[in-house]
Amino acid sequence: MARGKLRIYLGAAPGVGKTYAMLSEAHRRVERGTDCVVALVEHHGRPRTEVMLRGLEQVGRRELVYRGAVFAEMDVEAVLRRAPAVALVDELAHTNVPGSRNAKRWQDVEELLAAGIDVVSTVNIQHLESLGDVVESITGVRQRETVPDEVVRRADQIELVDMSPQALRRRMAHGNIYTADKVDAALSNYFRPGNLTALRELALLWVADRVDEYLQQYRGEHGIRSTWQARERIVVGLTGGPEGRTLIRRAARMAAKGSGGEVMAVYIARSDGLTAASPKELAVQRTLVEDLGGTFHHVIGDDIPAALLDFSRGVNATQIVLGSSRRKAWQYVFGPGVGATVARESGPDLDVHIVTHSEVAKGRGLPVARGARLGRSRIIWGWFVGVVGPALLTLLLTNVDANLGLANDMLLFLTLTVAAALLGGMLPALASAAFGSLLLNYHFAPPLHRWTISDSKNIVAIAVFVSVAIAVASVVDLAARRTHQAARLRAESEILSHLAGSVLRGENSLGSLLETVRETFGMESVALLEREHDLAPWTCAAGVGSRAHVERPEDADVDVPVGDHMALALSGRVLPAEDRRVLAAFAAQAAVVLDRQRLRTEAEQARALAEGNRIRTALLAAVSHDLRTPLAGIKAAVTSLRSEDVEWSVEDQAELLEGIEAGADRLDHLVGNLLDMSRLQTGTVAPLIREIDLDEVVPMALGGVPDGSVDLDVPENLPMVAVDKGLLERAVANVVENAVKYAPERTPVLVSASALGDQVQVRVVDRGPGVPDDAKERIFEPFQRYGDAPRGSGVGLGLAVARGFVESMGGTLNAEDTPGGGLTMVLTLKAAGGRPAAVPGLRATTAP
Repeated sequence: MARGKLRIYLGAAPGVGKTYAMLSEAHRRVERGTDCVVALVEHHGRPRTEVMLRGLEQVGRRELVYRGAVFAEMDVEAVLRRAPAVALVDELAHTNVPGSRNAKRWQDVEELLAAGIDVVSTVNIQHLESLGDVVESITGVRQRETVPDEVVRRADQIELVDMSPQALRRRMAHGNIYTADKVDAALSNYFRPGNLTALRELALLWVADRVDEYLQQYRGEHGIRSTWQARERIVVGLTGGPEGRTLIRRAARMAAKGSGGEVMAVYIARSDGLTAASPKELAVQRTLVEDLGGTFHHVIGDDIPAALLDFSRGVNATQIVLGSSRRKAWQYVFGPGVGATVARESGPDLDVHIVTHSEVAKGRGLPVARGARLGRSRIIWGWFVGVVGPALLTLLLTNVDANLGLANDMLLFLTLTVAAALLGGMLPALASAAFGSLLLNYHFAPPLHRWTISDSKNIVAIAVFVSVAIAVASVVDLAARRTHQAARLRAESEILSHLAGSVLRGENSLGSLLETVRETFGMESVALLEREHDLAPWTCAAGVGSRAHVERPEDADVDVPVGDHMALALSGRVLPAEDRRVLAAFAAQAAVVLDRQRLRTEAEQARALAEGNRIRTALLAAVSHDLRTPLAGIKAAVTSLRSEDVEWSVEDQAELLEGIEAGADRLDHLVGNLLDMSRLQTGTVAPLIREIDLDEVVPMALGGVPDGSVDLDVPENLPMVAVDKGLLERAVANVVENAVKYAPERTPVLVSASALGDQVQVRVVDRGPGVPDDAKERIFEPFQRYGDAPRGSGVGLGLAVARGFVESMGGTLNAEDTPGGGLTMVLTLKAAGGRPAAVPGLRATTAP
């Protein structure tokens, strides 16, 4: 059975008309005779949407009971039995009620698609999983219901439902989205023009990326190589030299001038040994381009201009940024250079920018790795000068009646031999010497035009000519070898120095180290393989690169053993033996980094176990003492009341019952703190942020302290704060109870509040013994109690729970000295203007 097709209406914000557009599409399909049903559509009481449901067949929902309430969810089984051609499923990111067939609605949709049913659905941009943090930073509301981006990206068709912020706010004001009692709050918070504009831009950019994926796929399927300038993409060609940073910054400025511009830095390495760039400089440039929002790419190619153009056309680039050549004027004899070649071959659809920099015409210096190896162009020129040069010289001398003499003719031929040696090395020079000696014998040594020599002096002269030519070629070739060795040693020392520095600083992660190996040696992929023993299969501990990692070291192009049960495997080409010395150092370091990562993980696990043991020990102590004390009081009071030997008066019974109630309250408080600490330790505290006034929360937090023990000063004109009301009440209650416990008799604790910029501070001031500076942070740790508590006791969790709750709401809780003696707890919260409240009517969930 063929898989069904998914069509998604993507909205920039609630209320833009996704559901309306989906229902309109359903009516069009029904009119064309398509079997279309409504599997689930939420109209949210909007009359226009509700009208659109008329005339469409609706599948009944499945009712589920959860925590005493009845919820209606999509009945997947009923839809599958009905087997329509098209099913409408609203709110793709919805979380189903526990007990449903699937946890998420998008999983229900996957079942329908697998059954061959086409699905039309809706989702808002803020529900995409990758954009959760971005949306929260814009709106202040964390979306708990999300859908994986890949689910939406796999859709066969995505249609953006867009609306200007002004039009959406007018629709809101007319009551077309929320009821009248929610309109004002929505317009002043979530639906502010700035929020809507930012969400709209997010939606447009996300859809533009999706369109770009379609475009790349289409170009690949149809073999289109020319550039379609639908979007500015700027490719920066890097050589690994110091000018790369200038080029990257210049390209970033060019991309910033137009919306949606993209920067891609590419380094192209040859496939003949260690790369010519400094690994340290490449690492710096990689970090720079990523910090500026671009991407870094590493490509293998012997023809650098062709590889650069192929890469640029492959990514549909519109511009290439290159630096002016660092070569000196005389070095242009070997070719026009990369910049000129790229500009000539780029064609009319790809602009090339040559950027000047401080290293122009200063020379390349000694290349880092391939330094003195003679390039292909030089060898070709060497053979040309060594073979064609003597023939042209002979033609010139025989047609010009110069009569220079045999000695001068030999010097001219020797000049060509030396030039061939300088350009092409030993073999072109030897060929030039042999060919030149034959031409001298035939054309210039008597008897002319014969292969014999009559004068013995001429024999000596030609022999000397050949000897000198061979000697010069040998010297030039030896110099080239020595220069190459020096360049390799320089490359190795720089690489090893960079590696040693990163080891000492502890900077290298295993992935970045393997990426450095891949770039340094110009390989396609690098993997670190290991096994437990000699007969166990190999497993990949880490790997980087485009090619699939090998399963065994012997399957790789290069493998370097590290100990008995570990190996570094490289794929792409066979490395020369001289490269293995440096590669062995990288392999050893990779093993060290892997061991360090595992030791760090084990240390963190051990630390967590130790912390757990400490908390369990403290909990046992709390249970054995702090919890047993009120239990003992309760048991004694109950035993006394049940005693048949004593007849208690009404006053005595009331006193005993009061003691039971006080002990139960104390137990409830202790157990509540223990449960709160458990929630904080497991990370299940999920604040539900709302805008509230402090005078609604702080007085309620004082219910657990004796009357007259607190002076309250909370002005009514303070800004509202964006907090979770329940969590804030618990935090303030714990702080105030702790302050009252340590405050002197008949000295009330002062609780005051004030505004400071975009923050609101609550200060709890006591006149107790205070806390030394070195202990101010320790009192916020679990099961920590400073000094003796003269009235009551606890397990030492109150301040730890209070700080955890406050920090979960984006605030802070710190301890300061009270002027004149005592301790002041400063609770700092965000004012509502800095973080808008959630909109009524928008669902938000909290962790259990």
